[in-house]
Amino acid sequence: MRFFETFKRFAWDTQELARYSLHLGARIFGRPFYFGEVLDQMYFLGVGSLFLVVLTGMFAGQGMALQFSIELADFGSKNYLGRVMVIAIVRELGPVLAGLMVAARVAAGITAELGSMKSSEQLDALTAFGVDPIRKLAVPRFWAILIMMPILTIICDFVGIYGGYIIAVYIAHISGTAYWSNVIAKLNLGNFIIGLSKPFLFAIIISVISTYMGFSTKGGTRGVGRSTTESVVACSIMILFVNFLFTRLIVPHLKGLL
Repeated sequence: MRFFETFKRFAWDTQELARYSLHLGARIFGRPFYFGEVLDQMYFLGVGSLFLVVLTGMFAGQGMALQFSIELADFGSKNYLGRVMVIAIVRELGPVLAGLMVAARVAAGITAELGSMKSSEQLDALTAFGVDPIRKLAVPRFWAILIMMPILTIICDFVGIYGGYIIAVYIAHISGTAYWSNVIAKLNLGNFIIGLSKPFLFAIIISVISTYMGFSTKGGTRGVGRSTTESVVACSIMILFVNFLFTRLIVPHLKGLL
């Protein structure tokens, strides 16, 4: 019976999330458009996540470069570390790592904020004054994440590759010229398409799930905490799942560009 109740709740939440996604999609390009709110959210969600993305990108790139350099040295191919780093970071690590870090910080913040507004009946007050809460609160956050997520991913990619350069030169004793020439050789159109397509998908996932969880919060302060936790977990799982589907279904068709 417990399994049935869990499955029924999951099916209900999925149905409501799909319905909410349609409502949000119908309001993305409509008026009024709160441009000032978008700028505020871009600063809060994007600039506020910059340090976290840079820090994790640097350490992750260095750790990956250290492991790859050891393995490549066994085959006498450590000069190709730059090529391996581009493939690993630009295609996979950069977008996924940035997505997970942003989801951990941004999804929790959005859900907690909207959930608190729901618990204190501020959303009902907006509706009473003739303001659409989705258009006022969700749409600006959607555009802010959609704009800032690719930028944060590019920064994470660059920092990760530069972290690999530090390991290559000072620990693996690889020529800096050899490292960067291999990096440039692999920064082709196919890798750019793969690396910059994922952040848009991740941004949609984070914005839709986090705002939905905030609007659907129930149970007061305890419900806000529960919704915040579920929002981060759901965003993280969906990012990893969508990343796998994208890699499995789209990447094989880009072989000519890789």
